[in-house]
Amino acid sequence: MATLGEIAAVSGTRLQGGDRSAVITGVASLDRAESGQLSFLIHPRYQHYLSTTRAAAVILSPNDAAVCPVPTLIADNPHVAYARAATLFEPVAEAHEGFHPTAWVHPTAQIAADAWIGPHCTVEAGAIIEAGVQIGPHCVVGEQAIIGEASRLVAQVTICHRVRLGRRVLVHPGAVIGSDGFGLALEQDRRWLKVPQLGSVQIGDDVEIGANTTIDRGALEDTVIEDGAKLDNQIQVAHNVRIGAHSALAGCVGIAGSVRIGRHCMLGGGVGVAGHLTIADRVQVTGMSLVTQSITQAGVYSSGLAVEPNRLWNKISARLRRLDELFRRLTALERTIKRQDGSV
Repeated sequence: MATLGEIAAVSGTRLQGGDRSAVITGVASLDRAESGQLSFLIHPRYQHYLSTTRAAAVILSPNDAAVCPVPTLIADNPHVAYARAATLFEPVAEAHEGFHPTAWVHPTAQIAADAWIGPHCTVEAGAIIEAGVQIGPHCVVGEQAIIGEASRLVAQVTICHRVRLGRRVLVHPGAVIGSDGFGLALEQDRRWLKVPQLGSVQIGDDVEIGANTTIDRGALEDTVIEDGAKLDNQIQVAHNVRIGAHSALAGCVGIAGSVRIGRHCMLGGGVGVAGHLTIADRVQVTGMSLVTQSITQAGVYSSGLAVEPNRLWNKISARLRRLDELFRRLTALERTIKRQDGSV
């Protein structure tokens, strides 16, 4: 619970028409909020719910405040304001210290006194676990890995040898950081020879890594995720990739080896990036796009075709297969017209 005054202070909003001492018990959407709950208006498509909302207060923009029937918390960026306010209602996981009896920790590992090693965890030789780290059940921390101050591995996370995590890193269940990259050489007899992956992975401060995301170690140099980057669930980051600070990647993005992604970039769900490309700072790639060449200028980029009714898509597909033939016919027709014009 929190008062409206506390919410205004945390969210950086201006309270209008409400009692600062009023107690808020939780958050809810505009159409479902009840008395005592906080709501928010971020997208215009939900504006029609505003006139009938039963929320105790609503976070919204100055333009929407005039038509809101309940107290308002006014912000230039309501989404950011809501994100800050919601932290007051987020359940906080209980912090532990020490070792669970079922954990195995190598004698040469260095564990801060206030860190927690949870049930059935393994911490291997030379690993360093810094102050305030919380390692949940069934996690593995490899040899000489470093887990930075106040980081948290939720559960079943694997941190391979020599991987380094910065401070306040949050890693969700099932993530694997530092497994071998897909490095193979084709011998003359057409058999694959594994190329040793001699680099590691460096994760900056305040990075979040989603469930079942995999980040491969570098072949020679390290794979690097810079400060403040946010990676969603089920993302594949191949060897020697570098993701710039404060970039955000949505679920199922796949990044091939040696890609360089700039700072403050956003990649939508299912985006694929071919290997050895560079993406400039402040680039946004919309969902399901395929990036096959470097992007050198900031902006929004898209590829692919949107879904259509199957009958229409079949027609489009048939016409697409004829594009090359139609192009040749058009080119021949243009040449014929030019010859005829020249003979007049």
